[in-house]
Amino acid sequence: MANRSRKLTPKSSKINQPHAGATKLIAKKPPKKRQQGSWLSSILVVTILLGSVGLITACAWISFLFIFNPDQLSRLNKFLPAWAQIPLGQRELPQTLKEIQLSLSQQKQIAGETLPLDEDSQNSFLLPVFRQRARCQSDCQELVELRIYRRSDDWEFQSEPEKYYRLATQLPITGPDESFVDAPLVDDAPENPDGKIPLPLTEVKRFEGETLLPGTWFYLRGQRQEANKAIAYGHIIYYNPEGTHLQQMLSWTSPSGQLPKWQQVTGGGAKELVIDQTIDLEPHLRIYQVKQPTQLEAITLKPLVLKDSAYKDALLLARSGLWTPALELLKSIQKQRQGGLPKAAQGQLDLIRLHSQLTKTQADKSWASPSQQVLVDLMDGRWQKALDVFATSSHNAQEIGTLLKANGGRLWNRTAVALRVNPNKPELQTWVTLILAVRQGEESAKSWLQAQPKTTPETLAYTQGLLAKLNGEVPISELVSTHSSQIVGSAQQIKQVTSTDWLRTDSTADLKLSNNEVWYQVQISEFHDGQGWLSSPFENLSLPNIGKGKFLWETLGISSDPTIQIVVWLPSGEQQITTATIKAVQLRGGALLLLAAGDKVTQNQNNARQSRPLALTNAALEWVQPSPITLQELFQQDPQRVQTILPVVWRSLQKSGDLPPGAVPSFQQMQEQMGYWPVQVMNLSNNPKPEVVLTISTAAIAALKQPTQENVAAVENQARPRTLIMSASGQVIYTDFGGVYLQRLIAIAKLADEQNPALLVENVKGYDLKRWSENDQRFQ
Repeated sequence: MANRSRKLTPKSSKINQPHAGATKLIAKKPPKKRQQGSWLSSILVVTILLGSVGLITACAWISFLFIFNPDQLSRLNKFLPAWAQIPLGQRELPQTLKEIQLSLSQQKQIAGETLPLDEDSQNSFLLPVFRQRARCQSDCQELVELRIYRRSDDWEFQSEPEKYYRLATQLPITGPDESFVDAPLVDDAPENPDGKIPLPLTEVKRFEGETLLPGTWFYLRGQRQEANKAIAYGHIIYYNPEGTHLQQMLSWTSPSGQLPKWQQVTGGGAKELVIDQTIDLEPHLRIYQVKQPTQLEAITLKPLVLKDSAYKDALLLARSGLWTPALELLKSIQKQRQGGLPKAAQGQLDLIRLHSQLTKTQADKSWASPSQQVLVDLMDGRWQKALDVFATSSHNAQEIGTLLKANGGRLWNRTAVALRVNPNKPELQTWVTLILAVRQGEESAKSWLQAQPKTTPETLAYTQGLLAKLNGEVPISELVSTHSSQIVGSAQQIKQVTSTDWLRTDSTADLKLSNNEVWYQVQISEFHDGQGWLSSPFENLSLPNIGKGKFLWETLGISSDPTIQIVVWLPSGEQQITTATIKAVQLRGGALLLLAAGDKVTQNQNNARQSRPLALTNAALEWVQPSPITLQELFQQDPQRVQTILPVVWRSLQKSGDLPPGAVPSFQQMQEQMGYWPVQVMNLSNNPKPEVVLTISTAAIAALKQPTQENVAAVENQARPRTLIMSASGQVIYTDFGGVYLQRLIAIAKLADEQNPALLVENVKGYDLKRWSENDQRFQ
């Protein structure tokens, strides 16, 4: 063991001995420490680089959020000092629909019913904003703003049970100017109204169907009563989803109360916007085409696209209102051109065709009044047919003569333009002569006709015969009449009669009363002259120079049966009827009066529930009285209809002031309160589904308001029950509630020669028969 340890000692000593090789090994030990420091430095550099990249990424993400979704940065402000807070601007946070409605309410505004912008109404919608108008009795909510809301895509709101929405865009709304709305009644409406008296808008609806542009179209609507016309007006609004903005495209007005509609007019698949500005029988349609990017361009007759003289004549005829002759001329031009008409000229043809359809429809109908028949025939260019009606009788001729006086301007314009295009047409020469005779005198008219270079002797003789009829020269054969008397009017008792004021068949007969008889003066509202119904005022009824009394008796159909019934409704609802005998007639200032003698009927002039006496002949009306049922019974037969009409009834009562404004109750509440009300179901407009006639008493309305005991007695003495008639879709087509003129439906009756029943209505002037109008979709 000792030897072994001795051997190890030298080896150990060798290591500790300095020599050249050892010097080199000792010199390399310090760099080993520097390698360890370098490794730590590298880790630090990498850490700094990674931190910088993270910081840059975080800053970039924060910048992105700040630009595109700054609301998400609001959470960072919780951890930042005041001096480092991230400014988020004034952008509102998403809200639920209830929060939106509450916010508007706090601003004294009213949130309307939301309208969806796409198939999924939960993603986006349009919200109308209204405000209450001061000193207002009906339609008191005025539209002031449109808002578009989109569902928020912020992740923190996605998990919420309620849906949150963000305001995408808004558009302040001001109604069109009063002068623009009334302009069609005076002249053409300006395209860019700039007025000082804006009218309120009360409704916003979405157009259904597709158009050329993507997006959604809306119409805003208000209504204005002018004389006897309910004028509708408003704006057309377009929502562009790509730019997320609302745009007011144009303003519109319709004297006939028609709403704008999209209709395919020019072909090619795209629909055009049609605005109906028709006034009475005069058609006037504005048609707008959708142009890119977002523009509505009107089709007009002003630009001359072709240099063809026949084309110019066609536009001249159309501008004067002769749509059908203009269409026929343009069609002949279209056939002659191999390549067809240019696009602009084709648009004009389509515009003319649409107007021609209206004048043709009017002229194809059978009109009760000869003057109305002649008017629609002349407006459609049916010159010979109009002459045939004129020549039928002297009565027709004189009535038409009055028409020519009243409408000489527009008829003269049509006939003058038509004669300019067709100077040798005999029937046009005759009509120009007749209008000249009314406007300038017979001698001037004859001179003009004789001066025409190509007037034939036959035309001269025929026209002179019509001029004689126009002057009231009635052949004796025309005074014979066999039609039954059909007269409707109102009666009142009178005490004194002046014989010289009245016409009789025998002018020497005395006007005397028998025992217990009283005099009744009957003011005729309508009568049938054997050809059709004529309505008051009878300004077109001209008397002949000879036999005036006999002419009126024959025209009224009272020669064979001069009796008339006087009907009075007692406060209990029962009728008291007496028969009177017609003694004389009178035509004074358009009013046609009868003098009749009969027994006295009971009448309480101070009772508001009692109608004025009604006068009618036996053959005048046939009452239509289907058995009534209750609203509850109707609900069992047709639940959907009752669910539709009950809110309409409630809003009608609010609009008339019979119920206070406010939210409509639930259907169950209304059914409980109104289920016992009587209704009649009958077809009044020849539609597939009948209408609902709802008769509402003052006591029934008072029950809705829960009257106090003090006013119960007053309710019982108030006016008679009022009526509301609604179509199958729930639209009100007749109402006794509200309106400019006070009226009451008395009965529904069937008239001779008419398919649909008529409404016998009492108003401040007397009694009227209101008939269903297919064109206006209302009773008038």
